[in-house]
Amino acid sequence: MPKRILNVVTNVAHYDDPGHPTGLWLSELTHAWHVFEEAGYEQTLVSPAGGKVPLEPRALKFPNYDKTAKAWFNDPAKMALLENTLSPDDINSADYDAIYFTGGHAVMYDFLDSAGLQRITREMYERGAIVSSVCHGYCGLLNTTLSDGTYLIAGKHMTGFAWREEELAKVDKLVPYNAEKVAKERGGLYEKARLPFVPYAVVDGNLVTGQNPASAKKTAKEVVALLNK
Repeated sequence: MPKRILNVVTNVAHYDDPGHPTGLWLSELTHAWHVFEEAGYEQTLVSPAGGKVPLEPRALKFPNYDKTAKAWFNDPAKMALLENTLSPDDINSADYDAIYFTGGHAVMYDFLDSAGLQRITREMYERGAIVSSVCHGYCGLLNTTLSDGTYLIAGKHMTGFAWREEELAKVDKLVPYNAEKVAKERGGLYEKARLPFVPYAVVDGNLVTGQNPASAKKTAKEVVALLNK
């Protein structure tokens, strides 16, 4: 049986200010999807509410709009996958070997308190399946607790989009919270690369996290390495 990956994407199309659009950072999905596809894995898309996934406009510009993102964007069958994603209620966590949370600032709104995603993540993590995220995808882990009530990331080495990167991206005044700060408050042993926006991934047991958009491929490869052990 091929390994099965559950890719998590957003349903949110804008910041608190509707004049500032956001959505899925496409390359964070496509880079990982390509790595998982090459490994022969089956993949499924799920979102907090199910249904349509908007795209982050800034992710459709160079350098983020690269070969894999262009190929997806120009493939009607692939784009159709983003029109009708499953909801957490449709998912039996036992069917999957790994969960991968994609990013884009939109996920700060709908990943954080999704009870359905938290259930799936907790069930997978506690049975030893791989929980992974890239960039803002770690917002889906911040409020996830284990059966004993402790935060999943407590005491775990992990990473995600850094506050300095928010400042450099000039969105620090738009985002609803400082995810790096929250991760540390939850007991996460947060790490980041010495330089912003360079690929960086952290593995701690069956938790795999990547820092920023450039880290999607590296994060996915770490997931593959664990699954192929």
